Amino acid sequence: MMLRARLSLGFLFSVSLVTASDARPRPIQLKVVVVTMFELGADTGDAPGELQYWVERDHLDRVYPLAAGYHAVRMNGDGEMAVLTGQGTAHAAATIMALGLDPRFDLSHAYWIVAGIAGANPERASLGSAVWARWVVDGDLGYEIDSRETPPDWTTGYVPLRKMRPFEQPAAALDEQVFALNPGLAEWAFDLTRATPLVDSDHLQEIRSHFDGAAAGRPPFVTMGDEISSSTYWHGKLFDAWAAEWVSYFTGGKGEFATTAMEDTGTLQSLQFMAAAGRVDQQRVMVLRTVSNYDQQPRGMSAAESLAAQRVSKFGAYLPSLESAYTVGHAVVSELLNHWPKYAVKVAGSDQAAPATARASETK
Repeated sequence: MMLRARLSLGFLFSVSLVTASDARPRPIQLKVVVVTMFELGADTGDAPGELQYWVERDHLDRVYPLAAGYHAVRMNGDGEMAVLTGQGTAHAAATIMALGLDPRFDLSHAYWIVAGIAGANPERASLGSAVWARWVVDGDLGYEIDSRETPPDWTTGYVPLRKMRPFEQPAAALDEQVFALNPGLAEWAFDLTRATPLVDSDHLQEIRSHFDGAAAGRPPFVTMGDEISSSTYWHGKLFDAWAAEWVSYFTGGKGEFATTAMEDTGTLQSLQFMAAAGRVDQQRVMVLRTVSNYDQQPRGMSAAESLAAQRVSKFGAYLPSLESAYTVGHAVVSELLNHWPKYAVKVAGSDQAAPATARASETK
């Protein structure tokens, strides 16, 4: 009798565990996560930052607090989410990790699109242009001496870690100092959006007229080019020359510097760690940066004077660059959502033969 009672109690306990397990809601399957970095005020209804157009136009009305991250995440009923990381590498890394480890969400098949504004080299992109990256290179890790003490035969006072002088060969990147994105996916996103019309204006044309460069005179366009990511907002022609050489140095000549941004190494580092944990698919990550300003001074102005004129929302192409980020990024989001059964199973662009280097012809 006692044995029968114990068996009955054990059975009831097992049933209660199964029932409790079944009662837990299943994680929400995400199809696309749009990563934005800053917002000026509220998520809707005021001066926009990188998040606002996505919230308003894609009806991301479902708000999920993210206590361990910078800002609540927002979704619609189609499986699209937007996350606001906060500015700087630390904010981005922490917020993306918080999202990736949140048990409410299934990110195993989600595509990630970083969609933010950037500075750009006027040789590679014009104001308001949209640039898809294949390489993101960290610009923070290194040694530095004051420019006033730089040896006369050095081109910069910035030295790679474990080296004795700038760009000393052979290059030896630290782990996660260089991020090689899925080239087939980047090429697919570019091919899908390359003909997307972007808004030009007399105002943008007037600003562009003060800059030299192969792309400076062009109306906004979609291209491919690579990014240097650093938490220091640098500016000027000499730093631009350093960035171009830094990207080439650490990618073995495969990367071609086009844009400069702040947060993406933090975002990509978290995604890489989560991929190792089986939480995300690292082959489904895209980086799109749109040009709000040039990374150097125009003709007849010093770097210091030009820097003083650079303020968020006062960049020459601030609003056009936000518009481009949404317009180009949304074309990719729409394609993924409208044909989800196809892209859920097979990574977009997986059958694409991507070239080894960026197509310079696309920037001329």
